[in-house]
Amino acid sequence: MYTLINKNGDELDGFTTLDSAMQAAKTMGFFVTIKGPGNFEVCGVFGVDSVQDGKTPDGQVYDWNKASRIGRIKKEEDYGDSSWDQD
Repeated sequence: MYTLINKNGDELDGFTTLDSAMQAAKTMGFFVTIKGPGNFEVCGVFGVDSVQDGKTPDGQVYDWNKASRIGRIKKEEDYGDSSWDQD
C-alpha cells in the first residue's frame, strides 16, 4: 500500500501500486510525499515534464535546484569548490 502526504501532513492512502499513487499525485499538482512498503519514500511535484524560465508548462514556479542539495556541500568538502576539474 502507498500513501500520499501533503505539506500539511494530511494523508490519503489506499493506493495499491506506486503507479496509481503517482498518477494521483500528478492530478493533485502540488508537492507530496509518497510512502510505501519498507522504508520507501519519494517526494516532489509529479508530472513536471519541462521547466522553462523557472516555470512548469502550467505556469507554476519550479525552484528545485540540484546544485543547492546536500551533494554540492559534500563535493565542496572533498574538493574545496564546486568544480569537478581537479588537476
